[in-house]
Order: sequence, then structure tokens, then C-alpha cells
Amino acid sequence: MQASSSVSTSPAAPYARPGARAWTALAILCFVYVLNFLDRQLLSILAKPIQDELGVTDTQLGLLGGLYFAAFYCILAIPVGWLADRTNRVRVLSLACGLWSAATAACGLAQTYPQLAIARMTVGVGEAGGVPPSYAIISDYFPPGMRGTALGLYNFGPPIGQALGVAFGAAVAASFSWRSAFITIGIIGVFTALIVWLFVKEPKRGGLDVAPAGADAAAKPAPAGFWKTVADFFANPVLLRMSVACAATQFVTYGILNFTVLLLMREKGMTLEQVAIYYALLIGFGTVAGMFASGRLIDHFARRSKQAYAWIPAIGLILAVPFFIGFVWAPRWELALLFLILPTAFNYFYLSPAVTLVQEEVRPDQRVLSGALLLLVMNLVGLGFGPTFVGLMSDYFRPTNPENSLQLAFYCLVPFYIVAVLFFAWLARAIKRQTGAST
Repeated sequence: MQASSSVSTSPAAPYARPGARAWTALAILCFVYVLNFLDRQLLSILAKPIQDELGVTDTQLGLLGGLYFAAFYCILAIPVGWLADRTNRVRVLSLACGLWSAATAACGLAQTYPQLAIARMTVGVGEAGGVPPSYAIISDYFPPGMRGTALGLYNFGPPIGQALGVAFGAAVAASFSWRSAFITIGIIGVFTALIVWLFVKEPKRGGLDVAPAGADAAAKPAPAGFWKTVADFFANPVLLRMSVACAATQFVTYGILNFTVLLLMREKGMTLEQVAIYYALLIGFGTVAGMFASGRLIDHFARRSKQAYAWIPAIGLILAVPFFIGFVWAPRWELALLFLILPTAFNYFYLSPAVTLVQEEVRPDQRVLSGALLLLVMNLVGLGFGPTFVGLMSDYFRPTNPENSLQLAFYCLVPFYIVAVLFFAWLARAIKRQTGAST
């Protein structure tokens, strides 16, 4: 999976503009991603009422939203990705959406912590078949030179899902119960799975890619095997380092995301009704801005230098650090939200560059599995251990600092910002060596 063997993605290559079918498919897939992330984030949004009813600790909450979920989500994404590379990716996505939505509804029926844990694990099983097939479908609907923008638009799913989850979940919980929020979102997801099955058409694999110079256009390469794709992915220093850098970034972002609502309510005086309005607006607009800006920046600067895939996320993280510290320090939720605006955007400068780089670095029949491998590394570390770390640190500080244990736990995330920046610099060196060797 060296650069010389991958398909050509020259921005100068001619291509037809995407039609209505491509944009319709992108809109539907983005909505599925919205539900994917909404389902995933309901637990953190409704953490306080769940704690009040079921009596779970911060560590148990961190495990539910972190390691328990990530273990199934990341590991099962690998065989699901391999299957989708060889079958109908749209069908795989539809079935996965139906499964995770049913499991989300089951979360609302849980009466004990073990029951809730099993339901969350099942959500992870379903979501394993959500994102990697979508990456590959979009890459076959949109040509090189537009994939960064298309995948950036697709990556609006997490921020929109977060915003809707905060607004809808908090409003429903405030008016009815936290259980009603899980059940309602689960039902909506089941109907969305049917829409995907009926209205999204499977695109031709590699139909918009340009063959390498001198290649026989009629020749069709043999399908890449499972272990060959896995070995090629981890042997490619650019893909390996991008995965590690994203893992370090997600350790921070998921640690923040899974406990921000609880921090705002428990230690900064915010109510559930205020969360449903003000935090929902912030998370929606802030993250969307970060996703869109990074996608556009990649499409622009990567044409000049491929190192932009590393430096754009690194610069975003550097700019986020002082404002994140201000957010954690702020004594009241109003000031905290003001500080949180810029980190909410800059923290997500990594995702569109990472997804675009992986999709353009590999063969069309390796895209789903390669996307799953990216998610395996970054989510198993970031999603698996970020929330778990914050929960553990909060419970560690609670005996001596019961009033601000979560605040102290959030401060412990600052060094991981620096670690992530260093990994992106490491990635930039690998990209420089790769591009230098290919010229």
C-alpha cells in the first residue's frame, strides 16, 4: 500500500461534476451519521438523570461510554469492513443502522447497570457497520479534488448529532424521562435504516479514480485479501502515524465530550433546560465550523503540499489549548461556554484530513476495511480510554475535592493535547519522506 501502488488522485485530472444522486446519497448518509453519533452521545448528555436513578459512578459512566462501547465498536468494524469491501456496502450500512437503533431503544428499557452496559455494547456492535462503509460509498460518488469537501460535509454528522442529542435528549428528559429519549431515537433510527435500503444506490467501486500513468485501463487487479490489506495498512508509515495521531486527539475529544454536560451541570451551575438550548447551539455550530473549515483547507492546501494533512490538525490543537484551559477554569457556565467555542471547532480539525488521506491512499476495494482500521486505532485508544480516564480521575479526586473533582480531571487532559501535536509532527515527517521518495 505504498504511494506508488495507490490510485492516482491528481487534482488536475478531469472528472464529471457529481449529480443529484450523489448529493442525495451524501445527505442520507450524513443523516445516518447524525443518528449514529446522537445514539452514541445520549449517554453522556443524560448522565446526571441516569446517575440519579441507577446510582452509577463516574468511572462506570466512563466505561459505558468508553471502553465497553469501543471494544465492540472498533474490533467488529474490521470483519464488517472486510465484508462490505466484497458485498453491497449500502445493505451492510442499512442493517447496521437498524441494529444500533434497536439497541438504543433497549437502553431506555434498562433497569440495572448490567442491562444498560449490555445494551450499550450492542449499540457498539451495530455502529461498527456504520461509518467505514459510508466513507467508501462517498469516495465512489465524489471524484478526487472534491472528496475532502464531501467527506467534510459527511463529518457534519457528529456535531449535528451532538447538538440534536443535547437539545432533544435534554428537553425530553426534562419534560418526560431519560428513558423516553433513548426509545424515541431508537425508533427513528429503525425507519432511517429502511430509507437507506430503498433510496441509496451502490456506486461502482473505483469508478471515479484515475488509473496510474502507464497502467492498462482494461486490467482489473485481483481483490486484496483481508490480511494483505491489514498488513499493508500498518506497513504504510503515513497511515499508521495518522491513526496514532488521531488516537491521541480522540483521547482528548472523547474525554471532554463524554463529561462536559456533567461538568457544566454538577460543578458550574447549569440546568438541563439551559443545556438543551445553549450547549446544543455551541456544540452544533462550533463543531460544524471545524469540520467544514478543515475539509476546505485540506482540498486547498493538500494540492500544494501533502503535509497539510498533518499540519492543519496540529495547528488546530495548538490554538485550542489556552481556550480549553479557560473553559475548565471558568467558575460559571456562562463564561465556560464562551471559552469552549474555539476548542469545540479546533478539536475537530483532525477528522476530515484523516478520513480523506486514508481514502485516497488505498485502492478502491480496500477503502472500507482501511477506514475501519483507522477507526480501530483511533477509537479503541481515544473512545475506549479517554472517557474512562476522565471518569477514573474524577473518582480519584473526589474524596479530597468533592466539589470540583471533574474540573481537576479535565485539567489532566491538557498534556494529551501536546502528545497529539507531537504525533502530527511525526506524521508530517513521514509524509515529507514519502512525497520526496515518489518525486
